Amino acid sequence: MSRRLRLVLLGGLLLLLSPAPLAAAAPVTVDLRIEGKTKTLYEGAVTTDTRTVDMRDGTGAHVCDGTANPATPVPGPTRGAAIMTAAEGPGGFTFTGRYTFDMQFTVIAGDSVAYDPGTGEFLAEYKNASFASFGSCGDQIANGDKVLYAYATGSEQLLALSGPETVAPGASVALKVTDAASGAAVAGASVGGQTTGADGIAAVTIATAGPAKFKATKAGAIRSNAVSVCATTGSDGACGTSVPIAVAATATATATAAAPPCSTNGRDGRCATRDMSAPGATITGIRDGQRFARGKGPRRLRATIDADPSGLLAVKLRLTRTDRGHVTYFSGKAERFKRSRTLNASGGFWFGVGDRHQVDYLLPGALPRGRYVLDANAIDKAYNRDDKRRRGGNRIVFHVG
Repeated sequence: MSRRLRLVLLGGLLLLLSPAPLAAAAPVTVDLRIEGKTKTLYEGAVTTDTRTVDMRDGTGAHVCDGTANPATPVPGPTRGAAIMTAAEGPGGFTFTGRYTFDMQFTVIAGDSVAYDPGTGEFLAEYKNASFASFGSCGDQIANGDKVLYAYATGSEQLLALSGPETVAPGASVALKVTDAASGAAVAGASVGGQTTGADGIAAVTIATAGPAKFKATKAGAIRSNAVSVCATTGSDGACGTSVPIAVAATATATATAAAPPCSTNGRDGRCATRDMSAPGATITGIRDGQRFARGKGPRRLRATIDADPSGLLAVKLRLTRTDRGHVTYFSGKAERFKRSRTLNASGGFWFGVGDRHQVDYLLPGALPRGRYVLDANAIDKAYNRDDKRRRGGNRIVFHVG
């Protein structure tokens, strides 16, 4: 047998004995909810796959496929993949944090979720109503899992809310609150302005046709999932129902007769015109020219963005500080002030704070002494930008100390 033939046969044998490559995990869809200290920060279905995560802390992308857990040697989607996919997707949220062995968030959607040594609260993590045994990147998920991040001590009761999808307008609807882990009825919870009895049920009335959303709360417990109930007769057009043709024609004629003429300036996107006007941003919570005592500098940066026919694409902030001739700007990525390239506010860098009309960004700490210039900029989906600075509107100048 020739040497060449022996090599070919040996190569074929090795190929037969080699294990087949592992199949890639399929995408999964889970229910993700993030509960802040006083409000829900995110709630919705998220479809994700095996992926890396980048906490934008300068450490780059990290493996987040569950293989850090010895019990799951095959890569797959994780809770960390789900929360990162939600943050980056439509209707997502801003965040800051770092990667140290696993994902650690400090701010989500403008709310602080950092560990509070005074109260013992932190961003507790749950899967299917059980406290997570592994970090976000070490815990794989499956279709239908319920993933919860909640700012709490980790010892609170988890509330679950259930109810029917529809009810007749003006009729009472029974909404039930249970313990998410045990399924036991929870008394004394608040739902839609009513309090649950021993059976965990609160009777709530939806007076007008249309959808209504409810959540359950109770002191010392983590608020529940949202439940949407539509008040409809089944033929009134509410929540996708059909309206009889004769009724619909009458309603259309009445609405047409009563509708005022369309108003437009010819460049605002209304009445089929091209949108060439930017959405206006107005900074709130801090007055132009306001002075804060030393050690009492503000920590929250808030703004309201006007409605826009094209929809809101992004909102950005810029914060510049001058103190004793030194000019610095706040870096949203590094979460600290850096030296500016110029001696005025234009040298600061903008940082994104999401795409919502109500902005509420929490700084890592109260602002120290200095003269500050805070700018807000809104960009719509037609790429119009609110670039022109307006004192008292999208630009505020204030002092600390």
